[in-house]
Amino acid sequence: MRLRTLLADGTLGLRLLHGAGGLDAPVRGVMTTDLRDPSRYLRGGELVLTGLAWWRGPDDSEPFVRILARAGVAGLAAGEAELGAVPDDLAAACARHGLPLFAVAQEVAFAEITERVVRQISGHRAGDLAAVVDRHRRLMSAGPGGGGPQAVLELLGADLDLPAWLLSATGRVVAGSARAALPAPVAARLAAHAMTAAASGRPGPYRVPAGTEAGEADGERYALFPVPGDGGDPHTAALTGWQLAVRADLRDWPAERLDLMAGVAQLIAADRNRREASRTVQRRLGREILRLLREHAAPAEVAARLRVAGPLLVPGLTEPRWQLVVARVEGPAAAADGGGRVAEALLEELLAAPGTVEGALVAGAADGEAVALVPLPAVPGEGTALRAATVLAPVRAVLAAGLGPDGRLTLGMSAPVEAAGGLRGALEEARHARRVAAARSGPVCGAGHDELASHVLLLPFVPEEVRLAFTARLLDPLRAYDRRHRSELIPTLEAYLEADGSWTRCAARLHLHVNTLRYRVGRIEALTGRDLTRLEDKLDFFLALRLSR
Repeated sequence: MRLRTLLADGTLGLRLLHGAGGLDAPVRGVMTTDLRDPSRYLRGGELVLTGLAWWRGPDDSEPFVRILARAGVAGLAAGEAELGAVPDDLAAACARHGLPLFAVAQEVAFAEITERVVRQISGHRAGDLAAVVDRHRRLMSAGPGGGGPQAVLELLGADLDLPAWLLSATGRVVAGSARAALPAPVAARLAAHAMTAAASGRPGPYRVPAGTEAGEADGERYALFPVPGDGGDPHTAALTGWQLAVRADLRDWPAERLDLMAGVAQLIAADRNRREASRTVQRRLGREILRLLREHAAPAEVAARLRVAGPLLVPGLTEPRWQLVVARVEGPAAAADGGGRVAEALLEELLAAPGTVEGALVAGAADGEAVALVPLPAVPGEGTALRAATVLAPVRAVLAAGLGPDGRLTLGMSAPVEAAGGLRGALEEARHARRVAAARSGPVCGAGHDELASHVLLLPFVPEEVRLAFTARLLDPLRAYDRRHRSELIPTLEAYLEADGSWTRCAARLHLHVNTLRYRVGRIEALTGRDLTRLEDKLDFFLALRLSR
């Protein structure tokens, strides 16, 4: 138990005088003493109760508290019956040594506090063992269709007062205690910690140090228990594994409780495997549709499969539109299994996140790419189609931690199509968008159909040597001039192009007189031999600036 628990019990009459930051200290025993030097009887972790009979004056507090601090006691509780109040010098000594100090009201007997501490400590193990037996019985009797992870997490909260959540690899809360919420920033931090630890090959459980992220109280600690999966490679396990997160400090736990949580993780793993097996029909149907598209099957044959898939994915959804999504994973995890299974698992995870469209059909992987068919409402509406930036933004940092320095995830999305005849074109569009994303820098990149009708599509595919030569020819004279004269020709050029060549708008944006702007543009033309009244030269400068970013 912890000092915080004792303080919260109003029947004990404890008042905190100092040491709010130490209330999470574990209490492993209790000792009552009025000796000036009780060190021979201290083992560490005790709550020391004293009636202050040893105190004769202000000089007595410092040596007494120093002895307790060196012994590593959890806290000191001083009774007020002897002196009427706890001496100020005792509080000052506790402050110097960082020892929590409580005052015990006159009407509260030390025996009552001792009994409460001993009863909770001695009942710890018995409560754990009784709870695990009951938990197994109730969970297993529910069968594959009952309860699931949510049921076992509710049991942890109700029986053992352990707030717990089941997190996916990206930090999505799959299930959790109804009595406590896990803030999204904390869930993301826990998932990133688990990914990094798992990728390094370090076995769980993992102890996550206290933090002060948004939504998290100062001093809270979490324990992460990996849910066993079928990924033998650590990089694969990092990107696909789930975690059982518990708000607790592992340092306080006996071996029996650690074994208990490992058993709960095993139960959750079995439930996850059952649910994965139930999706076999959907995956088989998705692979069949993908095969038909690759073999240029007749649209009528593809449409027949889609009529089966729609209601299966989203009951009540008839004649949906479809959007195709393609993902690829590169790096150590891809090398371990060819990239297909990890890409497939990550794509399923991304499309299962809150805010995405219900009922994505992941069609499996081919050539290292995973493909998903996403059903959309038949009537187009604002915001119904998925966007790569929206899907990746919440998990970008977490995935970067799991992918490591040599890993990448790239994602491409097509425009929605309304008929089976458009699916093959949508598949090629999604693949091309993914290649556009792959040409960008960063461990997690995505692109959508809306980017394929812009010059943005062409820029990533310009060879590096051509890019360098083109930008150097146009921009190097301006950069050199700016360095020598501390001028701002490059910013002026950018502002001039953004203003579509308008002298007044550009001058206002740069806070310049129009004559000063005309002088700078004249210098740009003289240094480069170009004419900024010509469309071709404006376009060349525009592309050079984009390629140099």
